[in-house]
Amino acid sequence: MKFTIEQIKAEHQKVKSGADFPQYIQAIKKLGVSEYTVSVADGGIDYFDKENNSVSTRGKDDGVRSISGIVNLDQFKIRLKLHQQGGTDYLTFCHDCVENGVEGWKMDLNAMICTYLDREGNEILAEQIPG
Repeated sequence: MKFTIEQIKAEHQKVKSGADFPQYIQAIKKLGVSEYTVSVADGGIDYFDKENNSVSTRGKDDGVRSISGIVNLDQFKIRLKLHQQGGTDYLTFCHDCVENGVEGWKMDLNAMICTYLDREGNEILAEQIPG
């Protein structure tokens, strides 16, 4: 394992909005992160290297969230675009996910693809990661 949670958190501290995200991805990729998964429900993030070793962190913000069982993809895309342009912070984006039925996402830093998932783990949207 090349990287630690502390190193990842240090890079994440530099992110003020979704507009800073491409630089963050490049920084943690250089640390050796090959993919990570985010659970909006509990704020947990699992980071993996190319050998599938992992380190995890659990959210401390406001406890467990109840994800809507109804996916509102059109509204989610609007909120996602706003976030990517720097219009919302991370916690606001997580709230938008909850409201629109998005339980989390998986970031593949090799293919540079982000896949958003519903409560059952079904893929609802995949996007190319900028950068």
